[in-house]
Amino acid sequence: MGSHQASGAVGDCVLFSTADWDEPYWTNKQHMARVFARMGWRVLYVESVGLRAPRMASQRDWGRLWRRLWRGVQSILIGAPRRDNNIWVFSPLVVPALHHWPLVRRFNQALLSIGIGRFVSMLGFSKPLVWTYHPFMMDAVGALQRGALVYHCVDDLAAIPGVDVDAFSTAERRLLAGCDVVFATAMSLKERCEPFNANTHFLANVVDAQHFGRALEPGQLPAELIDVPEPRVVYHGVLSDFKVDFSLLLAAARARPDWQWVFIGEEREGQRSELVAELAQLANVHFLGYRSYARLPDYLRVMQVGLLPSLINDYTKSMFPMKFFEYLAAGLPVVSTPLAFTEARLNGLEVGADVDSFIAAIEKQLARGRLSCDESCRFVGDNTWDARTIKMLETVRSLEGHA
Repeated sequence: MGSHQASGAVGDCVLFSTADWDEPYWTNKQHMARVFARMGWRVLYVESVGLRAPRMASQRDWGRLWRRLWRGVQSILIGAPRRDNNIWVFSPLVVPALHHWPLVRRFNQALLSIGIGRFVSMLGFSKPLVWTYHPFMMDAVGALQRGALVYHCVDDLAAIPGVDVDAFSTAERRLLAGCDVVFATAMSLKERCEPFNANTHFLANVVDAQHFGRALEPGQLPAELIDVPEPRVVYHGVLSDFKVDFSLLLAAARARPDWQWVFIGEEREGQRSELVAELAQLANVHFLGYRSYARLPDYLRVMQVGLLPSLINDYTKSMFPMKFFEYLAAGLPVVSTPLAFTEARLNGLEVGADVDSFIAAIEKQLARGRLSCDESCRFVGDNTWDARTIKMLETVRSLEGHA
């Protein structure tokens, strides 16, 4: 392990992501890179290696492939571009999805290894911490003079449509056997990883409390909501039909026409949900489309309840939604379907499993009202990016004493 990790000082990090840097909906990966960079670490952010097969009919998938090809060529010619303070982004040229084909896997890992080694050398990284969100990188770091290897398990990636379950599971077990520490954001993920790596820790998803806390300050009503009366209940994020229970929402919106149901986000690319189309026809339902991360507090400021209307399936059962603490930090009490994380009976949360109980939970939260600044701070607690990252790095540094 590098001396900078043992001493508690900052150092260098190679972060393997499952999301491209420019994705409109930011995830753990971009946020973690930003937190590391803000703390003074230098970060090489390695974009997705393509976990699922591209959809032939998807313009977005084809666009992503062409962008990746162009960025990959640029990376070869001019190096990984600096995209933010202390953050460089590497777009690897790989064959997506076919990780179960030995020849493709060896080809991808060879290209990835050459690229990582080249950029680590160019940037002058010294025994970088390797932080990964997926397992398809083990061969690429095999020859790297590195510090600790950390697996940050934030999703059940094998449950995403289009991912080769067998190839992923095999690669993940290899990563779990070879990494120094695992951090899981859901208890079900911890339970899956722990049999293969005893040094597995549960740390829930967190929030940029300062950013979303702007919603606790006075501000103007966004123009598109001027004619939308209270009470307003809101969901923000990708409107994905394998994550969001639109059937539940449609029934609830019809049952309570006096409530205004606001959706901030777009349908996932290629999706044409009939339920979403039916929802859009209701007078009390308002689809605002995508709004940037920077603007979200301006919208959450004028809402009364934050919704987590998740379907219960193999993917969502392992979720600890980032939106939960985002809503709380913005002063919104939360209503969720019974995801596993709700079993902890967290402050500011009510749960509804069906239409009647979901509506009853919203009624209860409307009656209690928005959170005060004090309640918001207490309910969020230390579930912030900086606090969680410090905990993680303390755990990583503690490994030095057992090396």
